[in-house]
Amino acid sequence: MKIQSKTYRRFMCVVVMSLAFYGAGQFAEGQEHKAVNLSAARGLPFSDGMVAGSTLYVAGQEGTDDSGKLASGGIGPETTAALDNIQKTLKAAGFELKDVVNVTVYLADIHEFPEMNKVYKRVMPDPKPARATIQAAALVNNARIEISAIAVKQK
Repeated sequence: MKIQSKTYRRFMCVVVMSLAFYGAGQFAEGQEHKAVNLSAARGLPFSDGMVAGSTLYVAGQEGTDDSGKLASGGIGPETTAALDNIQKTLKAAGFELKDVVNVTVYLADIHEFPEMNKVYKRVMPDPKPARATIQAAALVNNARIEISAIAVKQK
């Protein structure tokens, strides 16, 4: 199946450019990688984050509690919980929200953007990271939102 939408091409361009710009040289031969596995007890087949050099790649985080249950109340509480999960991953790796340079937000319904953005603006420090927001056809666990991030440690 070939996807030709303009939004998809733009999104992939942002992802590729972000990885190229922020990840350049981060996976050099012999460089140690450190996994951050806060969700390992739930048996998830991925790391919550991966540190490579001074960069942390945070996996997509849904608005769940520690047991994996979605926050109730819709997009606002789910956004708060997703950003809390990102902060937990950052902290476990020795990073802070101010180190986040790039964020990708996946919404189940793009019409929920204004409510998500209210929470995002309140939580994320200035200067705000670069960000892409897209609507996904569906998210795991019927989530309303999933957020991934890239953080770079200040030297």
